[in-house]
Amino acid sequence: MSSSEDDIPIVQRSKRILDDSEDDVPISQLPSSVKKKVKRETDDSVSLNHPKSKSSNGTSKSSSNGNIKTPKKERTKKTPSDKKKPNKSLQVKSEDKPTKQEEDEEETEETYKWWEEQEDRDGEIKWDSLVHNGVLFPPEYEPLPSHVKLYYNGTPVNLPQEAEEVAGFFGALVETDHGKNPVFQSNFFKDFQQVLKECGGCNVEIEKFEHLDFSKMYAHFEQLKEDKKKMSKEEKREIKEDKERQEEPYRTCLLNGRKEKIGNFRIEPPGLFRGRGAHPKTGRLKRRVFPEDVTLNLSEGAPVPPPPEGHSWGDVKHDNTVTWLAMWKENIADSFKYVRFAQNSSVKGLSDFKKFETARNLKHHIESIRKDYTQSLKSELMQERQMATATYLIDIFALRAGGEKGDDEADTVGCCSLRYEHVTLRPPNTVIFDFLGKDSIRFYQEVEVDKQVFKNLKIFKKPPKQPGDDLFDRISPPLLNKKFQTYMKGLTAKVFRTYNASKTMQDQLDLIKNEGTVAEKVVRFNAANRTVAILCNHQRTVSKSHGNSVQKINDKLRELMWNKIRLKQMMLELDPKLKRKDPKYFAEIEDLSKEDIMVIQEKILERTKEQVAKKFERDNEKLKAESKDQLTANDLKERMQKVKELQAEFKIELASGKPEIKKSVTVEKLKSQVEQIEQRILNTQFQLKDKEDNSEVSLGTSKMNYIDPRLTVVFSKRFDVPIEKLFTKTLREKFTWAIESADKDWRF
Repeated sequence: MSSSEDDIPIVQRSKRILDDSEDDVPISQLPSSVKKKVKRETDDSVSLNHPKSKSSNGTSKSSSNGNIKTPKKERTKKTPSDKKKPNKSLQVKSEDKPTKQEEDEEETEETYKWWEEQEDRDGEIKWDSLVHNGVLFPPEYEPLPSHVKLYYNGTPVNLPQEAEEVAGFFGALVETDHGKNPVFQSNFFKDFQQVLKECGGCNVEIEKFEHLDFSKMYAHFEQLKEDKKKMSKEEKREIKEDKERQEEPYRTCLLNGRKEKIGNFRIEPPGLFRGRGAHPKTGRLKRRVFPEDVTLNLSEGAPVPPPPEGHSWGDVKHDNTVTWLAMWKENIADSFKYVRFAQNSSVKGLSDFKKFETARNLKHHIESIRKDYTQSLKSELMQERQMATATYLIDIFALRAGGEKGDDEADTVGCCSLRYEHVTLRPPNTVIFDFLGKDSIRFYQEVEVDKQVFKNLKIFKKPPKQPGDDLFDRISPPLLNKKFQTYMKGLTAKVFRTYNASKTMQDQLDLIKNEGTVAEKVVRFNAANRTVAILCNHQRTVSKSHGNSVQKINDKLRELMWNKIRLKQMMLELDPKLKRKDPKYFAEIEDLSKEDIMVIQEKILERTKEQVAKKFERDNEKLKAESKDQLTANDLKERMQKVKELQAEFKIELASGKPEIKKSVTVEKLKSQVEQIEQRILNTQFQLKDKEDNSEVSLGTSKMNYIDPRLTVVFSKRFDVPIEKLFTKTLREKFTWAIESADKDWRF
């Protein structure tokens, strides 16, 4: 072993067994270059091309009206200060092929800084021109192989194609929690029988769900899953590239001559509705959507995208007072689905900005609003008293407004739809809320309320009211929101939630001290975020993988601890007197038993073997793609030999109880390595605490929808925490306006 490796701990050396030429380091871990200056889009306008190839549903599309052109804009020349000296390492021979850096700069230059525009469009007109390529339909159904059948009472069933597709939806889920749910089964069976009836029936009279046998179908779908897992990287890449080619024309549109991303441009494929919580419609068939069901919306005079062959669009509108591009009616809730602009589009960004500004504006009115509803809590008019009490609950406890639900809808509850049984009163002023909130998530809170509010709730529960009766029987969400409009333009129950969420976050951030490592600061930020999530009742069920994730972190901690102990043992071998000089520093060297060390070593070896095997596979796939000779079993054996050498080192060390000391190692070097490991242990402990604390709380919902993103940006800039630690890539794109507009002193 080279002298340069002498002072590398064994655990770190095991990572180097793989290959020093590893080139798959995430971009986020590479050194960041100077930030590029983003300027308003002034480059050439883009054109959208209709697909000339077959659509994903197998029908060919016409190439007429293929190019949607807009007049070119003049390219603004860069000033000398904008130009950067070329990096020789990035130069390529072919000048007409842009480097990755140039492509990134080009993409950055096209960013439209709508938040710097002076124009304020609060009127009805949302856009001047809108051009797009329609929607992407799911592929047509591919029939099952002839030997894969549904069985009824042991008899194979010859199903019509439409009915076979529906049976397959259930067959794939038969062993899941959904497939075992009686409500799911019942709803599926009703819709399955209806489809059979529409298709003219089959060779068997199907009357009872219990007699259906989906085992052959289930086995077929499981085999398909296994086959997919066994695909080579090259095969997966080809499938991915083909999918991206099909999607490319639908990803963007031209809005007022600018290229903008589209959000959900795909038509939902048919399937069985799952629903959240105990949804009464779970298992119902989501029917296939055809072009005849779809209405498009684009500029008058803009080329209408051709529908799939043999079909026509349901309707084509030219409504510039709305921001949807396509719509259709789905059959489960009998409601409309819309294709809208992407989360990081200027339209959605402007909408988010206005939403948070409206909530922020509430701080100028909140005192007078609270004064008004506090007075109305004693109103002689029951409707006013209910209105004031509901406003109090929405303001103080962030309840949603709520609304009436039909018998076939999930029984979720908000403030106005609270029933007798949802509220328990405990004198002198404690209220226990217990009901299913949005997405059928239980809302359970024991809170202390204003004495007059407690008195009012007691009045609202007076006989003859009983379980099942509405608590607020004189008001409704529309009536409540109408009242809110008298307080402030644009005020709704959701604005109250957004205001209180952001205000709570601001207050929590004010309590955080600017000290500690980045990891510590992130944990404190997440704790503040969690306070808001609890206020908004943003819960989640503990994921099935949570236990494994926690176990992996604990294993990592034990491994780091073992490595630290080994380093300290080496220090004592070099200078035994150190233990007398600082007994506290070396007290932990006896913390791990021989059995503990054996388990740690086995896990390291197992992980290293897996890494070597995966690296071998990757190398072979790369060689295959380059049409070169592939590595052999002997090559793998040779690589695994290094793992055996590591295993032998571990065995000797375990027997002697002393780690091997390499050349050129000094006490100072070892002490420096101990400090590095202690920092890693600290960061890992923070990671573990964060995972445990947030296992049942969803931080993302409040961060995306209720906390003003500028507060996150303020924390990032004031506490020197990289924004990447706080916002995912998706949120960074969605909230570019906040990242670029807020400084460290901004306040909500």
